Amino acid sequence: MPATIVTLADAVVAELNATSFSRPVTAERHYLPVFQPSQLVDLRVTVVPRSIASKSLDRNRDSFDYAIDVAVQQKLDPTVGNLDALLELVEEVADHFRSHPLAAFPAARCTEVQNVPVYAAEHLEEFRQFTSLLTLTFRVWR
Repeated sequence: MPATIVTLADAVVAELNATSFSRPVTAERHYLPVFQPSQLVDLRVTVVPRSIASKSLDRNRDSFDYAIDVAVQQKLDPTVGNLDALLELVEEVADHFRSHPLAAFPAARCTEVQNVPVYAAEHLEEFRQFTSLLTLTFRVWR
């Protein structure tokens, strides 16, 4: 049986791939999301397990917060229209997880969504590459 954070990351991938957004999304789970520029010509959405924090609730139960990163990346001509469209997609993904339970892991609840950076200016300047990072925090009690 895989670790809970792996099961949760896989559920995020499945949710992304099953949802219709303004742009088609094909998400993949990775441990080391390092890509060559040629691999970013098409939109790439990467899911990475990030962290686990736990608190004891009582003698029999704990609360676990699992952070999952979702990176949205694409090498492109950095026009205002192209960047606006990618930021719209990032917002759609964030809104989806805030308001929909995971079909493959309904016991997990998304309790926080962070978007830092909204876009990586250094990637845009140096590589002409859009990179935005969402961190989704899911709470599980067990």
